[in-house]
Amino acid sequence: MSKLSKFLRIGVLGAALALPQLASAESLADALIAAYRNSNILDQNRAVLRAADEDVAQAVASLRPVLIFQAGSSYTHTPMTEGLTGSIQLLAEMTLFDFGRTAAAITARKETVLATRASLVNYEQDVLLDAVTAYVTLQQRQDAVALRQANVRLITQELRASKDRFEVGEITRTDVAIADSRLASSQAELAAAMGDLAVARETYKLKIGHYPKSLQRLPKMPRTAANLAEAQGVARGTHPSIRQLQHQVSASEAGIALAKANMGPSLTGNIAATDGSKKSDSFSASVTLRQTIYGGGKPSSLYRQSLASRDQSRAALNQTTAMVLQFVGIAWSSIEVAKASISASDRQISSAQTAYDGVKEEAKLGSRTTLDVLNAEQELLAARNSRLSAQASYYIGIYTLLARMGLLTVDHLKLGIPTYDPEAYYNAVKSAPATSSQGKRLDRVLKAIGN
Repeated sequence: MSKLSKFLRIGVLGAALALPQLASAESLADALIAAYRNSNILDQNRAVLRAADEDVAQAVASLRPVLIFQAGSSYTHTPMTEGLTGSIQLLAEMTLFDFGRTAAAITARKETVLATRASLVNYEQDVLLDAVTAYVTLQQRQDAVALRQANVRLITQELRASKDRFEVGEITRTDVAIADSRLASSQAELAAAMGDLAVARETYKLKIGHYPKSLQRLPKMPRTAANLAEAQGVARGTHPSIRQLQHQVSASEAGIALAKANMGPSLTGNIAATDGSKKSDSFSASVTLRQTIYGGGKPSSLYRQSLASRDQSRAALNQTTAMVLQFVGIAWSSIEVAKASISASDRQISSAQTAYDGVKEEAKLGSRTTLDVLNAEQELLAARNSRLSAQASYYIGIYTLLARMGLLTVDHLKLGIPTYDPEAYYNAVKSAPATSSQGKRLDRVLKAIGN
């Protein structure tokens, strides 16, 4: 084995062979789990979903009675009377029949909740894809630094050998200067690679939530689809962006029903009981039917606006579906390009290794110069760097395709951890609980979310 092969092997496999795989080494699954648990973005959008859940509770509450307690007193002074009076009043008001308003509002808000849940899945995919990208990029940068370090060591040896050969008159000072210049260039490239590694570590901390001690080698890639048509078919039925827009279309349809219902009448009931001073107790009950005869054109405008919102949602759904399918196609193409680059890089490495070994031997016989050797070594280094980049692109591309198909989730990846249950809070608040056994259940749900 040549010296270059030895050094490069140590560089590329440094994390796997030169350093032991300790139990503390972080796997890709560990990184994904940490990203899911530490994500501020997911916490933010879970709160957005809980706020949407409360919209359903508020719509349900609009059909319930409203009880109001009032207490007051007043002082009166007239030529005939003077004194302080007080009263306590209990008022109750309830919508008896709203001709479909509340039902339409509840339907619209339930669909909005489902759309928000789909949006949360989309954010989960983004968080996990960022974690994969950060993990793979960091590992690639570590391997690139190892390659550069091996390159510096090798050129250092070449420079030392050149000086020895110069001393005995086998080569000129020019050869020594070339080797020295190449060493300086290699050291500069190592510094740049270490800078890239530092950036990758910071990105890793942002996406995962902590700095890694060491990384395990990448695991086997997950299965995606047999062909592009299958991938696009899965995306059409699974992608959260499409499902989000489908629910938004349904919500806008319910908005049309609500706008129609708002043109109709409403029937409310009122009860008032007053306990006043000087035997002024009273009790009253009434029923009121209210119908707007002329609203200045506002009800009709609201109806037309709801139609426009429905058309907007439908167009957005069609456009989003087309874009999702396009992104699947782009991801598929990127994977094919990365696979071809890996294959080409492997051939390039094999040929460059053969060329380097040959030039090295020819230099010993005097038929090749120091520059020839350094150039051959540089070609081999470039080929190995290209292989690292292509492999990283391929791995990230697989997970990108999963995300474009709508499958990059904790559940689909089978990470084996408890996930956020979007139905727990909804089920606790959908009936608009107050202080009751349901309210106590809601307290338990909120405590669990806080933990």
